Amino acid sequence: MDTKYIEPFIEATINVFREFYKEEPILRSPFLFDKEENLGWDLSAVIGIAGETKGVVSISFPKNLIIQLTEKLVGHEIDSLNDDVIDSTGEIVNIIAGNAKKGLEQYRLVISLPSIVEGPDHKIAWPTSSMPIITIPFDTSLGPFHLSVGLEDIIK
Repeated sequence: MDTKYIEPFIEATINVFREFYKEEPILRSPFLFDKEENLGWDLSAVIGIAGETKGVVSISFPKNLIIQLTEKLVGHEIDSLNDDVIDSTGEIVNIIAGNAKKGLEQYRLVISLPSIVEGPDHKIAWPTSSMPIITIPFDTSLGPFHLSVGLEDIIK
């Protein structure tokens, strides 16, 4: 699998976690995601990509991890997937996609507003069945999360 096109997304993710959460995420082996697979996500933020290619970026968390990360940002305890958690998750994917876009300038990418998918063991309706989705697992001191990237005609 050629991962050079996902490297800007990996770098942006690591930088966001370092800067915002003071976490050092550990990159695990990326894999081609089976769109029918269930990875136990409770909250995902998804952002569309358009331009000279089209695609999608998502970041997905188990409930306990995204709540703990949001608590670090807002400075108080949170007991549910409230508006602060949802807003911060959307902002995370927005920053990651925006920063990664700089590493793919040759494609003149435009990013959409983020959408949130919530619910235990939810699945994401990916844009097309032919677009491969590469999932990049990360571990943090608080738990694991996944970043997923699909770019039509680039990631093969």
